[in-house]
Amino acid sequence: MAVVISLREIADAIDSLSDDWEAYLDPDTGEIVTVTDEERRLVEEGALDDDLPEWQREMLPKVGAALESDRFLLLPDRFEIHEWAVMERFSRAQENERVQRELLDALHGSGAFRMFRGAIRRLDLENAWYLFRGSVLEEIAREWLEEHNLPYK
Repeated sequence: MAVVISLREIADAIDSLSDDWEAYLDPDTGEIVTVTDEERRLVEEGALDDDLPEWQREMLPKVGAALESDRFLLLPDRFEIHEWAVMERFSRAQENERVQRELLDALHGSGAFRMFRGAIRRLDLENAWYLFRGSVLEEIAREWLEEHNLPYK
């Protein structure tokens, strides 16, 4: 019986990624394995020694499997999300022209991400932004799962 992958878990994993780590899905179990740059280095060097904390010694075999097995699938990374484009879509979706203009203006120039966050706070749109962004992440996760022909719920 095929494992049904959690759409929410995939979206959450994509959301939590940073420049210093990536995540892989084991489609046979539905488990998501995150791999930091440090863990990648330890696996590549074969460093499974007793000097490592127990949790890390337990995690490294999973990391190694994710990196070395063709079975594991690399989840979309931060570059594939296009955060700026998501902020622009949110801004253009606003019905109030003044609000739309203020959000779009915040996206230009140095510090666009910081300026945008400040604008959504000032305009009391934080909840709307996080709901919108969450739905975009779910859309990305759904497309990725469908591209890999993986059943999801």
